[in-house]
Formats: sequence, C-alpha cells, structure tokens
Amino acid sequence: MKIAVLAGDGIGPEVVAQAVRVLEALTSDGMKFEMEPALLGGCAVDATGKVFPEATRKLATEADAVLLGAVGGSQYDSLPREQRPEQGLLAIRKDLNLFANLRPVALYSELANASTLKPEVILGLDILIIRELTGDIYFGEPRGIKWHDDQRVGFNTMIYSESEIRRIAHIAFQAAQKRNQKLCSVDKMNVLECTQLWHDVVIEIAKEYPDVELSHMLVDNAAMQLIRNPKQFDVIVTGNMFGDILSDEASMLTGSIGMLPSASLNDKSKGLYEPIHGSAPDIAGKDVANPLATVLSAAMMLRYTFNQEAAAVRIESSVKKVLTEGYRTSDIYQPGMKEVGTREMGDAILMNL
Repeated sequence: MKIAVLAGDGIGPEVVAQAVRVLEALTSDGMKFEMEPALLGGCAVDATGKVFPEATRKLATEADAVLLGAVGGSQYDSLPREQRPEQGLLAIRKDLNLFANLRPVALYSELANASTLKPEVILGLDILIIRELTGDIYFGEPRGIKWHDDQRVGFNTMIYSESEIRRIAHIAFQAAQKRNQKLCSVDKMNVLECTQLWHDVVIEIAKEYPDVELSHMLVDNAAMQLIRNPKQFDVIVTGNMFGDILSDEASMLTGSIGMLPSASLNDKSKGLYEPIHGSAPDIAGKDVANPLATVLSAAMMLRYTFNQEAAAVRIESSVKKVLTEGYRTSDIYQPGMKEVGTREMGDAILMNL
C-alpha cells in the first residue's frame, strides 16, 4: 500500500507524524505500507518556488493514496496567487480528479461538554457531509481582477455541468443507502441558476434510489438548521463552496475543528486524506495541536482506499478509548481531564491500539 505523505505547513508535520506512527504500528498485523514524503504548499514554495512540484505530482499519481497535513500561512499572502499554498491543494485535487469529499461529523459522547451547544442538542450527532470538490466557483472560468470604469472589479464564475452534478449525487445517494436512507441536497436555487440545475439534476437522480428520502434546503437555512437542530440531518450533499463553509461550521458541533477527518475520492477510490483544519501557524512547533482528525483521516484511508475495515475500526476505537480515559489536547480540554500535547496524544493512541 503506497502512500504519499505530504506533511505541508504549520502544524501539518506534527499531526501527520502521529498518523504515520499509527499506520506503522499496524505493520505488526502484517500490513505493509510504503510511505514516501513530498512537498506541497508553502514548504514547496520555499524549497522549489512551486506549490505543487513535479516530483510531488509524480509521487501522488503513482501512490495508492495521499495523506496530507495542512497548507498555508500568512507569510505567503503577499505572493502572486499561483504561488500561494492553497493553489497547491486545489491543483492536486484537480490533478487526481478527487471530486467527492466526504466529511463525517460525529460527536464522541465524551466531548459533549466541549461543544458550545447544549449537550441535548448534539448528543448522538452523526452526519456525513458530501461536498463536490473539483467544480463550482473555486475552479470556474473566467476569473480575475480587472479595471472597469476607472475601478477594480473582481469576478469569479460559479459553474457546474450536469455530469459533475450527476456523479456526486450518485455518491451521496449510495452513501445514504448505507446509513439511514435520508439525503438532504443543499443549494441556493431561489437566486442562482447554477444551483437550480443542481436542484433539478438531483431530483432526476433520486428516481434511481427510491429507498432514499430526498429533501432540499437552501444554504442559508441549512447553516441555521445545523445549529438549531443538527440531528435532523443524516447525509448532506452540496457544492464546493457551500460544502466548504457548512462543514467547517459543523465541525464546531463536535467540540473542535481538530476532531474532523476527511476523504477526497476519485471514481476509482483513490483518495487524499486530511484533517479539515488549517495549518494553524500560531501554534506550530509548540506540541499542542490536536492530531486526532489526522489519525482519523488515516482510518478513513484504510476504509475507503485499502478496504481494511477492521484496521480502520481499531484506530477509531483507540481514539474513543483515549477520550474515555480523559486525554485532551488544549482545544478540547475541560477541567478535570488530562491535558496532553500532540506527541503524548499519539502515545496514548498507540498504547490503546
């Protein structure tokens, strides 16, 4: 099982190191991983001048899966756009055709009091957000900033083809079939023609999945409902920009953005696996970052790309055990718990594994 390891920037190397330790521990069960590091994002710009160097592109193409930490940092904000770390992330998603982003939002009962919402609102929470990842306004053309009528005008294009909507809709309906047979499609069809098409195509696809209950919700209402009554949702499917925003909002239902993993898959189940949090440069190098989202991303890798369900469950069970035992990084710490750093949290997971 060949894995490209892209630690990235900020806290990325710290949290990825713990996920790598967990994967290495599984080799005692006979699993064989070939893990090769490469550069993506700001660290790649520093070393090569490019956000997505050709060597990284080659490795990512050859590997079965990619494990990513995080990219970005304020020191890169003044660079030309093509040299900003986030462009490397967009490029690898497009290059590998990683169109389906799966973001599970599940609350560990041990963290019910870490959320800013009342425990009774979030206990039992288990949502899967499916975000289309290679279309929408992030990739649409034309785009840019130009002068018009003696002032600068910025413009981006929100665009979806029918085929792009169809393939992500099939992923969402199939995921719902394996869960509670409920799918909510989120759009803004009342004002955006692009998402009117999304709305219509999802309805057409629904005819192929009569066992799944389909509902629709406007994105502004969905943002409100995630706070008001999040347990009404089972699977949510939406476009690239809406999914980016809603999944970050939903992360706080679980107590911390440091708890949410993600998988970005192509049509052959090759995937890029990463925590949904950013590079957090303000805490980089301080051994305080929460590695659990990255470790759980490694579990998703075993499940979705390598079909190693038992190993994935072992990792997830180990994470639950350390939370039950009271281990907490600073982002989820509560009085009376055992506050630990990044490395010590990794140690605790390995001990339980």
